[in-house]
Amino acid sequence: MNATLTSWGNYPPYPQSGTPCHWRGDIQQAVTDMATQHGTLLAFGNGRSYGDSCLAASGHVLHMRALNRLIAANWDTGLIRAEAGVTLGEILAISIPKGWFLPVTPGTKFVTLGGALANDVHGKNHHIRGTFGCHVPRFGLFRSDRGQLTCARHENAELYAATIGGLGLTGIVDWVELQLTPIKSSLIETTQIRFGSLDAFFDLSVELDSKYEFVASWIDCLAKGKSAGRGIYLAGNHAEEGPLTLANVSELRVPFTPPVSMINRLSLRLLNKVYYGMHRANRHDIRVDYDPFFYPLDRLLNWNRIYGPIGFQQYQCAIPDASAAAAIRELLGAIAATHSGSCLAVLKRFGKVASPGLLSFPLPGATLALDFPHQAEKTANLFAKLDAIVREAGGRLYPAKDAHMSGSDFQASYPGWERLEALRDPVISSRFWRRATHA
Repeated sequence: MNATLTSWGNYPPYPQSGTPCHWRGDIQQAVTDMATQHGTLLAFGNGRSYGDSCLAASGHVLHMRALNRLIAANWDTGLIRAEAGVTLGEILAISIPKGWFLPVTPGTKFVTLGGALANDVHGKNHHIRGTFGCHVPRFGLFRSDRGQLTCARHENAELYAATIGGLGLTGIVDWVELQLTPIKSSLIETTQIRFGSLDAFFDLSVELDSKYEFVASWIDCLAKGKSAGRGIYLAGNHAEEGPLTLANVSELRVPFTPPVSMINRLSLRLLNKVYYGMHRANRHDIRVDYDPFFYPLDRLLNWNRIYGPIGFQQYQCAIPDASAAAAIRELLGAIAATHSGSCLAVLKRFGKVASPGLLSFPLPGATLALDFPHQAEKTANLFAKLDAIVREAGGRLYPAKDAHMSGSDFQASYPGWERLEALRDPVISSRFWRRATHA
């Protein structure tokens, strides 16, 4: 039975008809049948992409979540191979007790391996380890025109590069090989520092980023004047000693979608003020479990529902080092003027580790990410202002989080798009790709 699937942001409102795939051997027939019936299709993982990059142009996706098996693992070296529907959380459940952790993880453990590869996800340690694709030696790719392939740096090398960060457009990824990183404990030694301005953030970043593997900062997106850019600097390293145990997480659930967004001008101002005030003014060191450090939002299941039935959009940009401070200041000023944004705005620095991916998002500089309740014209007007700032600064937006980027901005920011289009599987297309390239 086909499932109805949506993106995590519930915007744009184009529900997808999902055909489940339970076995790798079923992919060829499923692709043939779907292409015959609908013209094009797209692989769909666990629905954690925010915008329309995970939505098929045809409205019909091959749902890969049931491909959730571990194929092989060498626990002496930490090299594993798993099906594309396995989530990062499912890997951690197996690997942590054996002394291994993900080399790179985004802010949710509910992403699938296939989705992490397709979006070349990054985490708090980009300045040390680069993107997810840097740690994928090989993967399996089914193409409608070439059948089953193995892709690696020196085997089908063009498809290897195009698929990492290629938004699922080069074929159906059915398995992924991933090199894990060794750990001595599942605990994280963390440092929290409250800072009062954007200048203070950049000073802390220059002073401390190199001393920690994991770094990110929460930003009060409504603060103005001398306090603009104030926030909490959060950094951490894997503990050198301690248990290798799974986190005991008490999960809550948003039980229903409210009729209107719960994130508004009043609630946002209150939440930001409380969160900033609850952190100590001086440096605070503490040892915490890995789960609340990496995945604070995962404790609130279905948190996307709090934005109401019309959903939300995330805005994430990367700004080169040379223009980062000035552009981020201008972006925060434009956002604060609208009294909108999110209670979890994140600012961090990207490093210089190059991704093997053709369309990878990070670049050396700073990245700012925050959510906005979808408010039609108001959101469109704000995003137009933000886009102009990013464009002038030589930055770019993250396709995995995008639902509005213009084709001209995308094509200018990602010059490799034409090569990806040439390598795109002829029966695969997404709403994002059609919007951004008119393909």
